[in-house]
Amino acid sequence: MNRRTFFITSAAALFLPRRARGATVAIKGEQFFINGQPTYVGRSFQGKRVEGLLMNSRTVQATFDDENPETSALWRYPDTGKWDAARNTREFIAALPEWKRHGLLSFVVCLQGGNPRGYQRDQPWRNNAFRPDGSLKPAYLARLGKILDRAGELGMVPMVCPFYFGQDQHFADEAAIRAGLRNVLAWLTERGYRNVLVELANECDNRKYDYPIFSPARIVELFEEARRANRRDAPFPIGVSLMGGKLPTPQIVAASDYLLLHGNSVKEPERIAEMVRATRKIEGYRPMPILFNEDDHFDFDQPVNNMLAAVGEYASWGLLDIGEGNYRDGYQSVPVNWGASSERKRQFFELLKRLTGGAA
Repeated sequence: MNRRTFFITSAAALFLPRRARGATVAIKGEQFFINGQPTYVGRSFQGKRVEGLLMNSRTVQATFDDENPETSALWRYPDTGKWDAARNTREFIAALPEWKRHGLLSFVVCLQGGNPRGYQRDQPWRNNAFRPDGSLKPAYLARLGKILDRAGELGMVPMVCPFYFGQDQHFADEAAIRAGLRNVLAWLTERGYRNVLVELANECDNRKYDYPIFSPARIVELFEEARRANRRDAPFPIGVSLMGGKLPTPQIVAASDYLLLHGNSVKEPERIAEMVRATRKIEGYRPMPILFNEDDHFDFDQPVNNMLAAVGEYASWGLLDIGEGNYRDGYQSVPVNWGASSERKRQFFELLKRLTGGAA
């Protein structure tokens, strides 16, 4: 079997440690398939092909918890005066069917979260699925498992990201990082998930990472680690993202199964389109999906915006909603209101449904 084909054959399934649960994702050329069919079957919008894309949202706080007693009180729910990690995950799961009905097929969950205060420089909280040696925390994985199980039932494709620059400093060393990656892939494999994409690290070129192994020059080492840990009969598709406006290096392109871009700092939709065209010209590129999984630009009520520009070049697009004002109403703020609780969210889902025709 070609290592870049992600269908599970009936023969390969006999060797899975557990029966595959829920949906199955596959990649063929530039298209995503779910349960053997291309996404958004037969769909186009304003003359542009939508079939095979994977529209998504950054929702990295779905498993959030904070072990730092000096900051944990920041996340209290207004109605109870207490933070509740189980409630956060439960309310996230409850929102998924409505998101799916509007055509959202994918979302990002991160085992080290994201910045719950938007672009605040310091990140003293401790939201981390890993112990310093790279072993995994059962309570964190229990929340993640509930999310992946429900996504599988709904036919959705989560992107699971192990590493984030705001929390990597808590690893003991690079050996622990490698062990952490192996442990995540082993856990996903043992539980039989086949609807998961892996984003190795969020923005590997971000200088806030403490460990050089996350740099573009060395991230290929983690690709290689993941390849060794991946099951040959049912490997997880692997990619890595870079900062807003940046393009992957030829080494990253050669190592990736799908390519991740970010639209942060990209104010002009035409630049989004240019990024997609330029990515396809990078040395080592061969037909594979290009997917924006983070963009904090909106204008969903306008005829031209970053989302439509990406789709116009046949690239998937993902919302980053850090919220407004006190950051209490975005999908990256904590505590999160996972409903369509703001005009921005409502406009996003309205355009998404028009674009995709919905995916119930």
